[in-house]
Amino acid sequence: MADIAANQTVLTTADGVPLKTKLKQTERRMKIRALGLVLPLLAFISITFIWPIGLMVYRGVDNPVFSVAMPNTNAALARWDAQADELPPDDIIAIVARDLIQARKDKTMGKVATRMNYDLPASRSLITSTSRKLAKIEGDVSWAEEMVKIDKRWGERKTWMAMRLASDRYSMAFYMAALDRTFDEDGEITMQPEERQIYVTLFWRTIWVSLLITVLCILLAYPISYLMATLPLRTSNLLMVMVLLPFWTSLLVRTTSWIVLLQKQGVLNDILVFIGIFSDESRIRMIYNMQGTVIAMTHILLPFMVLPLYSVMKTISPSYVRAARSLGATPSRAFWKIYFPQSVPGIGAGSILVFILAVGYYITPALVGGESGQLISNFIAFHMQKSLNWGLAAALGGILLAGVLALYWLYNKLVGIDNMKMG
Repeated sequence: MADIAANQTVLTTADGVPLKTKLKQTERRMKIRALGLVLPLLAFISITFIWPIGLMVYRGVDNPVFSVAMPNTNAALARWDAQADELPPDDIIAIVARDLIQARKDKTMGKVATRMNYDLPASRSLITSTSRKLAKIEGDVSWAEEMVKIDKRWGERKTWMAMRLASDRYSMAFYMAALDRTFDEDGEITMQPEERQIYVTLFWRTIWVSLLITVLCILLAYPISYLMATLPLRTSNLLMVMVLLPFWTSLLVRTTSWIVLLQKQGVLNDILVFIGIFSDESRIRMIYNMQGTVIAMTHILLPFMVLPLYSVMKTISPSYVRAARSLGATPSRAFWKIYFPQSVPGIGAGSILVFILAVGYYITPALVGGESGQLISNFIAFHMQKSLNWGLAAALGGILLAGVLALYWLYNKLVGIDNMKMG
């Protein structure tokens, strides 16, 4: 009996390897093969998606200007007891003055002045003129007195607090600025002056416009998708070609065409004047404002709502609605109780797609939005290309990303990502 039990517990393959060991080896080879197949995709996603996003978030807190151009300033100002002393002591001011002189010699003063100007408006001229005049001073002098003689602002506490905050290697100043907040003379977080509070309003405007465009796309795309899913194949294919036709045209061409249609002397106003709705003197302004942005973006993003809806509606059997009507339901009741709930996953998929695209849209608001139709993406591009405040641009992008992820999480809690279908 013992021999029989031993033979039953140890099973081997033809080459004498225990079956359990052979199975583990096979599973290991399959996992390695699967990893090898997925590895190129993981590398592509990491290089083109994860790494740029991580770099953007890091750039929002990275503040290398002072540490490179004025390496001694940060350590010196860190020794300043801002709670006990109104201004830094003379030895600390002397270190800052020497760093300013050296930065001018190294031709890095422009970067320092620009960085200071982000936190303290009109301080660029203060830094450049001070460094130029300090370079002419010779001998053993009181640097604190000399700097105050050059510009009285060096005798103000807010100037030194701004320099202290700007000199930190890692700082939350860019994220604070992106939320319309700043640091006061005591290092406490406060609101920006009213005339500089623009970004929170832009974030809310971007979210609101994106939600409005998503709702408009649902209202327009639902009947189109329903017709495509219920009409004969030949007709539905023709409609599908019409839906896909905008993809064969450049986004720039589609956007500029709306300028031709919506401007005061454009096609739409000419038609309204011709049929007598408006007089020639009372043409309506539909371009270079928020109305133009909403109209153009709705048209451009509409196919992204139609395609997910159509792919879901195509799988809904018409026999369900016929069965409901045969049991006494009215057409409208059969639609809302039977057909519509089955199409909700398509609405969810299209809504997520349209909303995320609308949040980050740049070209259309830039061309047709004017001043009142700009979204947060336009200001991110402005800071990247013109003001060169890459830290603030990265902070704005990071907050926008966090907001989209928060809304995505909320959607998952309320609706459920598992209920979203693309067909």
